[in-house]
Amino acid sequence: MRLPALLALALLARAAIAANLPDAPPDQLLVIDEKPGDGPELTRGNFGVAHYEGWVFDANAPDRKGRKFDSSRERGRALSFYYSPGRIIEGWYKGLAGMKAGGRRVLVVPPALGYGERYAFGVVPPNSTLLFEIELLDVVPRQNPR
Repeated sequence: MRLPALLALALLARAAIAANLPDAPPDQLLVIDEKPGDGPELTRGNFGVAHYEGWVFDANAPDRKGRKFDSSRERGRALSFYYSPGRIIEGWYKGLAGMKAGGRRVLVVPPALGYGERYAFGVVPPNSTLLFEIELLDVVPRQNPR
């Protein structure tokens, strides 16, 4: 397949994801699989390695992406995180359940599962709905020294 054809397919996939996003901030977690993974599944107690970008959900933006507040891609360094309740925001813990390495997912996280009433990253207002695009690069089993 030629590069223009691949680019066209990628743009169509993005348009399909945007079409599945709600017109208003949802009250519950919304999980959209953009691409299923075929690697190991992320399970509690393992480490995930992911690239992600996060925006404040904006119902008035065509792609629902308001102000970007974080991006591992822009830093050029994937995030390594311990997959367990209380170690990442609840929206990620619930939204990444069952995800496999190699997969890409969009999460729309309501305030109660995100940063809640806190002001986060210096740009995320309290009670904000968040939109994340996450690519799970790898799952690393927790090493038990026993």
